[in-house]
Order: sequence, then C-alpha cells, then structure tokens
Amino acid sequence: MKRLEVSIDRGLDESTKEEIIKSLLPYIKYTAQRLSWNLPPQLTVDDLISAGIAGLLEALDRYREELGEIEAFVRMRIKGAMIDELRANSTFTRGLRDKLANIRETERRLEVKLGRLPEAEEIAEDLHIPIEEYYQILSDIASSILLRFEDFSDSRYDDDLSLQESIPDGSAKTPDTIYEEKKLRERIASVIEKLPEKERLVISLYYWDELTMKEIAKVLGITEGRVSQLHAQAIVRLRACLGGWDGEHNG
Repeated sequence: MKRLEVSIDRGLDESTKEEIIKSLLPYIKYTAQRLSWNLPPQLTVDDLISAGIAGLLEALDRYREELGEIEAFVRMRIKGAMIDELRANSTFTRGLRDKLANIRETERRLEVKLGRLPEAEEIAEDLHIPIEEYYQILSDIASSILLRFEDFSDSRYDDDLSLQESIPDGSAKTPDTIYEEKKLRERIASVIEKLPEKERLVISLYYWDELTMKEIAKVLGITEGRVSQLHAQAIVRLRACLGGWDGEHNG
C-alpha cells in the first residue's frame, strides 16, 4: 500500500476513503488467509474478509489526525476486527481445557525425565493416544491460543478501543511502555530459543518473515499439514511459558 498523505482536520473525504479501500483490499485478503490456517468449522475465509472490510469501514469513519498515521491505524483495525470474529467463534470447551492441562503436565514430566523438551510422538505415546489424535487436540487448542498470541502486538481494551485510539499522540511512548515492550520481546525470544529447531523455524518464518503456511512448507521441504502441526505444538508451548494456559482460559 502506498503511503497516503491526509491533511484533513475532521475525518476523511469520500475520495480519500475510496482510495484507501481499494489499496487495502489485497491486505485484507492476505491477512484473512494468514489467520485462517485453522478456522473453526462455522467460519470461512470469506467471513474473515467480511469482518476485515467492516473493520476498515469503521476505522475510516473513526479516523482523526490525532490518532496517528492513517495506514497503521486502519491496518490495526482490520486485523483487530478479524481477531474479534475468530474470538467470538472460539470453541475452547472445558473438555479441551482438561486435555490441555493433561498435555502440559505430561510435557513437564517428560522434560524432567529426558532433560529436553519432548517430541510430539513421545508425548502422544505417554498419553496412550495416536499421534493423529494428539495433533488434532493441539490444533483445536492452538486455534484459540493464536488469538492471544496476536494480542501481544495488537493490545486492545475490553471496551473495543485500541491503545492507539486512547492516547492523544499515537506515536508517543512513555519510558514505562518502552521498557515493558523490550522485556516482553526478550521474554518471547528466550522462550522461542528453547523450542525444537523445526518449531522455532516455523514460528520465525510465520510471525517475523510473514510467510504463509504453504510458503513455509516449500522452504522447509515438508507438507503444509506438517507445518500446521509444528505451529500448533509451538504455540501451545509458547503460550504455556508466557503465562496462563495451564488449564485456564477466560475467553
């Protein structure tokens, strides 16, 4: 998307809105594809695209210059709208929470025994379940955890106001904010370093290099399904280490 120069004191005129909508349609489709790697059965990619478009239109209506650079503002709202749609359709049941707690306990026990993070096959064997069933459980769990992982970069309040919308100068950061962001990045990096090599690569390629699952599969020379399995395993481990998924979920 080319950088848009907006010098309107009170909102955007219709021609500017039209230009922004046209330029952001490819981004909406791309983001929907990235977030759709494990959609709940009741949602489709088109549903995410619709949510993204609704988020874009809302952002254009709410935008004012004091909210910061327009491109960053509308992209945040588009992605946030899609994440909200996924969260609203999350099916993280009590039964799934119990399975997650069981997996985490097994993983911790095996880690102490083996002196390293256990492989998926080792966890499944200890749980006395087929590896396919284990991956399916991880897939169901990760579809919910993914939303929380995204929240690390898209902080939002419960009243649906973004952090950027709540600060008069959207580009300004307090020393406390800078320090907290630095510590969070260090914490995430430390946890990622402990992941098995393939899981670490998948996380890096997906979240930092922004490759799709299909592109990662080509890079690593494995199937797209295997990439999805590695991603699910990594997300479960990351979220457990970063706090709050040992059988708890408030969403």
